[in-house]
Amino acid sequence: MIPTSSMERTLMTGDYLFVSKVAYGPRVPMTPISVPLIHNVLPITGGESYVKWIKNPYRRMAGFRSVKRDDIVVFNFPNGDTVLKGDPTADYYQCIRLYGREYTYKTYGPVVVRPDDKKDNYVKRCVATAGDTLEIINGKVYVNGLPQNNYPGIQNTFTVYTNGTTINSKIIDDMDINPNELYFDVSLPGYINFPLNEDEVEKIRAMANVIDVRQNIDTYPPDLPDSPLTIFPFEGDFRWTRDNFGPLWVPKKGTTVKLTIANLPLYKRIISSYEDNSLEVKDSLIFINGRVVDSYTFKMDYYFMMGDNRHNSADSRYWGFVPESHVVGTPSVIWFSKDKNKSFPKNIRWKRIFKTV
Repeated sequence: MIPTSSMERTLMTGDYLFVSKVAYGPRVPMTPISVPLIHNVLPITGGESYVKWIKNPYRRMAGFRSVKRDDIVVFNFPNGDTVLKGDPTADYYQCIRLYGREYTYKTYGPVVVRPDDKKDNYVKRCVATAGDTLEIINGKVYVNGLPQNNYPGIQNTFTVYTNGTTINSKIIDDMDINPNELYFDVSLPGYINFPLNEDEVEKIRAMANVIDVRQNIDTYPPDLPDSPLTIFPFEGDFRWTRDNFGPLWVPKKGTTVKLTIANLPLYKRIISSYEDNSLEVKDSLIFINGRVVDSYTFKMDYYFMMGDNRHNSADSRYWGFVPESHVVGTPSVIWFSKDKNKSFPKNIRWKRIFKTV
């Protein structure tokens, strides 16, 4: 079930999905002993639904195809290996960076450590695959120098200035815009964060009570609620924001990169966590498994995932690459959909039921 608006309006909050796990090849269960039909948390006790004393290494059976650019992909949340029980939806590593370990543990602890296949499931669009070079310029995604396809669900936020009146709620409802993301600020007057795709900008601008429409673009340093500590890779002199990001090369299996202190922040989590090496830096020297190195060869392919709702999505801009070992599958069918902002029967989105993704 889609719990947040990060993929609206491609996937709506309240969509229930069938996910094809055979499309990219089903994984051999890494944690084979678990309660059936429950992903990671028991509904009554709140305890973990699996045991960790039997584990399998990552292996994937043959699938119909590999992950392609612009695919919508379900995957295990890369930073979900450590979960704060006091706030399970929070990014543990981001909390540590922002608040420090002592405050985080005291306020949101205790913590639970989860294996890869029991991390929470996320769904985003794969905007760059292994070997691609990605760059975001003023909110527009470019891969290998070419702009991303303009899918109708991809939206950014805009400041919409009006003559003091609000936009008709029927128009907002017909556009399938989440009303929880809209706030009319009388001091503008207008809407500070109005989510629109490229085709809708001119439609809104043409309305009689609209004075102007301006895209919201973050320049460095990032605007609130972002900060240099929330934008990947969190350290070094990268000076990136959610709207101006990269260029960034996406690691590819078998490719060797030159390692330096300057580019190590991009790859340190891959080396230490996803590919299970010890990593240390001493006296400006990089040690992997106890040996001084100046290069690294990747063992897996990686992907860069982004939500279509670009200003309301926790994605690779905030936690980096997604390893191939974390890929679960791709959504195939919306089998049910309901709008939590409406009451029955108007809350049932009949047009979305059995819609293919």
